[in-house]
Amino acid sequence: MKKVLLAQCPDEEGLIAKITGLCFEHNLNITRNNEFVDKQHGRFFMRTELDGNFDNLDLLAELQASLPSGSRLSLHGGEATKVVLLATKEAHCLGGVLLKCFEQALNIEVQAVIANYPDLAPLAAGFNVPFHCISHEGLSRDEHDALVGDKIAEYAPDMIGLAKYMRILSPEFVARFSGRIINIHHSFLPAFIGAKPYHQAFERGVKIIGATAHFVTDELDEGPIIMQQVTPVTHADSALSMAKKGRDVEKQVFCKALELAAEHKLFINGNRTVVFD
Repeated sequence: MKKVLLAQCPDEEGLIAKITGLCFEHNLNITRNNEFVDKQHGRFFMRTELDGNFDNLDLLAELQASLPSGSRLSLHGGEATKVVLLATKEAHCLGGVLLKCFEQALNIEVQAVIANYPDLAPLAAGFNVPFHCISHEGLSRDEHDALVGDKIAEYAPDMIGLAKYMRILSPEFVARFSGRIINIHHSFLPAFIGAKPYHQAFERGVKIIGATAHFVTDELDEGPIIMQQVTPVTHADSALSMAKKGRDVEKQVFCKALELAAEHKLFINGNRTVVFD
């Protein structure tokens, strides 16, 4: 049986030896190992792929006892990561994830799509994914977010993906699903935050455009960045052609971010991330 062990804790000498030693005592074979020390903040991160017969509770309990106070440990098997996707009207990011799941290129189970408009219902139906339209019309942001949050909670997902969900989330919603919301922003953050980034880029005369996947926090478009990608543009590009090129980048970056989450390769480290890819 193959599993992935994630460990993060205050840094101290001998952590790798302690973790690998206990894995050896449990007759587990290490097939891959990655570690990182954030020396500025004194934090240690480790991702270990293991093969063998597991007694999860004993291994985790012994590791917890031997590592520094405040250590966070988890053990993950090969089960698909459960994801609920939120969308509005744009299809490219949602369609990209659904297609990759159909091709079995992502170890993800899309449990449902929730949108504030009905436009993408046929796309979800084409992949046999439940679709829920929860309109924001006539509701405050808090009221709408509460309804969306309650529908998400029915599925109890591991992660929530904002597939071009063009709504600013309330602090209550973000807190309810803290550390589990991944957004795709159509800009190379921190440049061009907020609305119409391609128009901003066009006016600035940039030579590259990009997309950023990040975890969502209360600060708009300022959560821990997971990954970024760019593509070149020229003086001949309009804001419209930039947006067209940008959609391909957005789709790739969003799918990759969800892939990293599904493969347990992400750690949130303050307002940064540790990514073992």
